[in-house]
Amino acid sequence: MMTNVREIHSNLAIPPGEYLEEVLDELGMTKDELSRRMDRPAAKLSAIFKGDKAITSDTALRLEKVLGVPAHIWTGLEAEYRLTLARQEDLLTEERLKEEVGLASEYPYKDLVDAGEIKNYTRKVDRVQALQEFFGVWSLTQVPHLKRYDATRWRIGKSSKGERKPEAVAAWLRMGERRAQRLQCASFNEKHLRATLGELRAMTLSSPEDFYEPLHQKLTDCGVALIICPHFTKTKTHGATFWLSREKAVVMITIRGSWADIFWFSLFHEIGHILLFHNRQGVILENDGEDKQEKEADDFASSILLPLKEYKPFVQEGMFYPENIQGFARKIEIDPGIVVGRLQHDGKLPQNWGNKLRSRYEWEN
Repeated sequence: MMTNVREIHSNLAIPPGEYLEEVLDELGMTKDELSRRMDRPAAKLSAIFKGDKAITSDTALRLEKVLGVPAHIWTGLEAEYRLTLARQEDLLTEERLKEEVGLASEYPYKDLVDAGEIKNYTRKVDRVQALQEFFGVWSLTQVPHLKRYDATRWRIGKSSKGERKPEAVAAWLRMGERRAQRLQCASFNEKHLRATLGELRAMTLSSPEDFYEPLHQKLTDCGVALIICPHFTKTKTHGATFWLSREKAVVMITIRGSWADIFWFSLFHEIGHILLFHNRQGVILENDGEDKQEKEADDFASSILLPLKEYKPFVQEGMFYPENIQGFARKIEIDPGIVVGRLQHDGKLPQNWGNKLRSRYEWEN
């Protein structure tokens, strides 16, 4: 039995095939002869010599019988080789992750942790990897090139309320995309959605505890995945609309600002984008700028919540005391806070007047 077996404990990944060649040289045996003695195809042994194929337990036993080197030596060399390769891969991965630490710092990591989307890692490289897995990309450099997160489609820039950051918007949209993918919906049905608008409007009179589940169910029955989610820093938006497929629309809504009337207006605004078939190929992000499609969606939401034929005569009367607003709201079966919000928006009431009639929603984790 041969005894000059060397142990491999090195940072270099040395395939067992190299030692196997040394053994063959000492024995004066060719690779073809080894193949015949082991009853193994030469091609398979060639892959072992190169390190492309692992030495299995069966192969190790055959080598023991043919060459006299114990099977555990071969399996040990193989295990050490694979472990060294794994260590090298870890080092390479670590270095690759370090290169993206700067990119990762641009994303709203804390917001994603608070939303339960990723774990709260402290090591920077772990955060990079968590973000890569969250976006489903090999590298964070790919995120801006994905159609749904393409910054040129987001109208990124200065809104009337401050900076809107591309990375924050991408993270927020991805959160909605992931949640919508897990949500089961019927195939999109425009007719059904239009017929449901009145039922949705009536929910403005209910509390979140009462309308949350029915609201989701009504929309999923129409082929719309409603994602009510927290607001992310520097997204500066109340909502977004996009299509996961031809049969599944997505509406994302946040309670940024917490006012109930803004929530409902944003919801019908986004539904308006769907029913008006605005940009089915990309993302429509609610913004503060002037845009034809945004104006059309605003008009749609207004017409549902406060139809002009009823709202206009009320405004012309000019009686905006609380009891008048509440009476008008009861008459048209709408939450009075929505009337106040509309009057404030139209400049009929000061921004700080009538807010006692407006409700606030709070986000619960």
